[in-house]
Amino acid sequence: MDQEPLTQRQQQILDFIRERIGERGYGPTVREIGHEFEIRSPNGVMCHLKALEKKGLISRESYSARAIQVTDFKPGTELPFLGSVAAGQPIQAATLDEKLNFNDLFGGANHFALKVRGQSMIEDHIEDGDFVVIKGQETARNGERVVAMVDGEVTLKKFHKSRDQITLIPANEQLRPIEVRPGSDIRILGVLIGVMRKC
Repeated sequence: MDQEPLTQRQQQILDFIRERIGERGYGPTVREIGHEFEIRSPNGVMCHLKALEKKGLISRESYSARAIQVTDFKPGTELPFLGSVAAGQPIQAATLDEKLNFNDLFGGANHFALKVRGQSMIEDHIEDGDFVVIKGQETARNGERVVAMVDGEVTLKKFHKSRDQITLIPANEQLRPIEVRPGSDIRILGVLIGVMRKC
């Protein structure tokens, strides 16, 4: 059975989703799609997304507004994997004929990447300009490093909850923890699973 062809607008939206995932590791929000294509109503955007989902071209997760994935598109790359290098005593050199695939390390339908801005996590060896790989989820355990949204602002911190108090703790002794006030709008967007640095 032949798949119903895409409309011009559906193709444009699919291309836009691919582009955003390729650029930053996660898909656009409904609002971003609406802004890009001058679709004023979120329902108008959702109609296009539902059509793409019905045709099997994208998948969507309920936990995050950005969790739109293109089913046949996996951004990433692989590099020759040449073995190990000593950071202590030198070791015997050995050449391997293998590839290191970054999708195997960090890929996943609910994974995305963010670029770090600031110095709040430097004692955890996460520096300004690093890329962090995040597993999208709404819950976290104490001590996990999370991306949290507090009153519309996003931050990377260590998560701690005791009774009804949530505290977001920096890994920088010069900075104060963020104690989330009762009634604040806080959401966990995901948990850190990897850090990448381009020297």
